[in-house]
Amino acid sequence: MSAEPRPAPRLSPEVTARWQARFRAPRVSLPGWAEDAPHRCLYTSDLSGVVEQYAWDRRTDEHRRVTDRPNGTLMATLSPDGDTIWWFADSDGDEFGVWRTQPFAGGPDAVAVDEVGPAYPAGLEVGRTLVAIGRSTDDGSELWLAPHGGPARVIYRHPDPASVDALTRDDQLLVLSHSEHGDPRYPALRVLRTADDTVVAEKWDGEGLGLHALEFGPLPDDRRLLVGHERRGREELLIWDVEAGTETELHLDLPGDVTAGFYPDGSALLVGHDHAARSELYRYDLATGALEKLDTPPGVVRGATARPDGTVELAWSSSARPPVIRRADGPVVLSVGDEEPPAAYPVEDRWVPGPGGDVHALLVRPEGPGPYATAFLVHGGPESADDDSYRARRAAYVDAGYAVVHVNYRGSTGYGSTWRDALTGRPGLTELEDIGAVHDALVGEGVVDPQRALISGGSWGGFLTLLALGTQPERWAAGIAEVPVADYLAAYEDEMEGLRAYDRALFGGSPEEVRDVYVRSSPITYVDAVAAPVLVVAGANDPRCPIRQIDNYLTRLEELGKEHEVYRFDAGHGSLVIEETIRQVGIALDFALRHVKP
Repeated sequence: MSAEPRPAPRLSPEVTARWQARFRAPRVSLPGWAEDAPHRCLYTSDLSGVVEQYAWDRRTDEHRRVTDRPNGTLMATLSPDGDTIWWFADSDGDEFGVWRTQPFAGGPDAVAVDEVGPAYPAGLEVGRTLVAIGRSTDDGSELWLAPHGGPARVIYRHPDPASVDALTRDDQLLVLSHSEHGDPRYPALRVLRTADDTVVAEKWDGEGLGLHALEFGPLPDDRRLLVGHERRGREELLIWDVEAGTETELHLDLPGDVTAGFYPDGSALLVGHDHAARSELYRYDLATGALEKLDTPPGVVRGATARPDGTVELAWSSSARPPVIRRADGPVVLSVGDEEPPAAYPVEDRWVPGPGGDVHALLVRPEGPGPYATAFLVHGGPESADDDSYRARRAAYVDAGYAVVHVNYRGSTGYGSTWRDALTGRPGLTELEDIGAVHDALVGEGVVDPQRALISGGSWGGFLTLLALGTQPERWAAGIAEVPVADYLAAYEDEMEGLRAYDRALFGGSPEEVRDVYVRSSPITYVDAVAAPVLVVAGANDPRCPIRQIDNYLTRLEELGKEHEVYRFDAGHGSLVIEETIRQVGIALDFALRHVKP
């Protein structure tokens, strides 16, 4: 029956202190820097206990908190001259709001552009003479151009998703991505002249082949646009001269997906390479084609930037070692905490035969012999992946005595376009075939106790959790679904328009057009078969997995007398408040320990 989660600590004080310390240790993002004033930097940190924006002057080493809001501030950038900070102000985590500005040195906030009303953000490019702002509402997409000190105007409007992507250094050309062809998963690119909004160039690779504008070259009159493409089944790079109409594909002898950015002098690219849950960095010389690997330890690079002096800074972690902002040659660049958080646990790789090919999984075992009570922690997205990075939540479950399994199911990124796109027309059920294959293989190995396996995830992972409980009830002893899709028909009605467009592309149409496909993939369809206890964690202001569709699912559980618990929090699609995150993880661990004993 339904009940509020019961706080009943079942871990020793030492274990509890250790897993909570990983969350409370202050984190910091890779600092962004102003192009014309690289000593002026901006970074994100939870030093105050809430994720906020911080300004950093490297010349004086002065750090200043820019934003201070109850539910945190996630998005911000610097103007090229470093004088102005732009940050996005939403309401209580609902992602709907306006851009505001604040002087780098501090001072009052102001609405950035009066004419641009509240919306979901769809890109921002701050130039030297103008700014381009993308916004999304239920009516579709609008892109605005606003000269500094002048009136703003709409330069693009369309019912399908579009975004502002890149601006030349001289502010003369702007790139937008659009989905006028009907599929926002595979965007096309359009280049506009900012003086009169005329179209300079267009590029689209066709159905099922997306293009992603990464950035223009850094030189004053640069017309080279760095573009990500997937013409050969994975993310690769090309350089498009948008005025000359020429392009050069960069053929890098690397097995996984790549992305890149220019070095500040425009002579080389800093290339990020992701493959099999790890990442690494390279320098690619544009004149010679030489590819030089930078010396970074095994793990995951969350972001990297080449500074004007030629040094490379990056955000790095591994499953065992906590995050650090460091130079590629070793020295720590930025730290906001006095103590490093506790170490965590290294992951093991598993490749398991699945119905669509070999499935990559990551495994962590607790101390002692198996088989183990096991938590399958399922990633969201679905276009995302679990990797060899530091995860406080993963480590908390291992501290509590569970083995942890991550499955990079079909739909995950980093394994090629075919793998990523395999769930089209059959979302949810496709991923669960891969999760089921890994579950069964690890049971066969003697790693997973088949009577003590729980499944948990957030967002798309929460959706998969609820769907698994209804379609694979024999596999799961409990489920923990955080901010999930629970009733897909109702979710489609209430979610932001950009996600509705994504769903239409993923499912093959709207619910009016392919209702049976949505019903087949909706957790509420299978609620009668749920046998395991379930905990649902929901955000009251969530625009991605709205609260009404979760309440519909909970009502059905109640009517059927299914054992379930509910925790609601007053924010959106997750929380940027550290103590709230700890509260949610504690509730989840307590639920797991009561129903699936290690």
